[in-house]
Amino acid sequence: MNRFLTAFVFIICSAGAALAGSYKICKGDFALCAASSSTPTGKQITIGTTSFPEAMAVCPILHGPAIADVNGGNMKGDCAPPGKGQVWSLYQVREKIPQAPDWKRNTAAPVRTFTTSADNGISNMFSFACTRVKPVNGVPLAHCYGPINESPSGKFVPPGTDVITQAPVGATYPIGGPIP
Repeated sequence: MNRFLTAFVFIICSAGAALAGSYKICKGDFALCAASSSTPTGKQITIGTTSFPEAMAVCPILHGPAIADVNGGNMKGDCAPPGKGQVWSLYQVREKIPQAPDWKRNTAAPVRTFTTSADNGISNMFSFACTRVKPVNGVPLAHCYGPINESPSGKFVPPGTDVITQAPVGATYPIGGPIP
């Protein structure tokens, strides 16, 4: 199993076995935020009954089969696009991912761990709706909105938590998940 798939399996396991039935393969366009950072919007986003600070990530839009939690994020139980001009932020194992600032297809940072702090946590963009925006250097992009410091199982991720990400070192609120 390559390191990218290992990382995803690791994140999925942190969500718990009870959610296993909600993971599906969706086909078509999707946003891949695995190597992205995010910026707090100053708004709140509600996941279930819990409110979290909201972040926005700019993510490349790719095509193909991708893994989704159709009952997670703000998906509604299936892979149908969330709306006109929108895609889901899903996951696909890829070694090369278009990345900011020039959106060239670069090798993603190796899966790395870091410890969250009061100044820099993680952002969860897995299975959230994204809106298509203007391409940059021919790469279609989307603005994706999701919670800061929320795990795939809907729990708060406190400062001092070890997490994994594919975002480069120094990324603010990198997309990632806690280590179970």
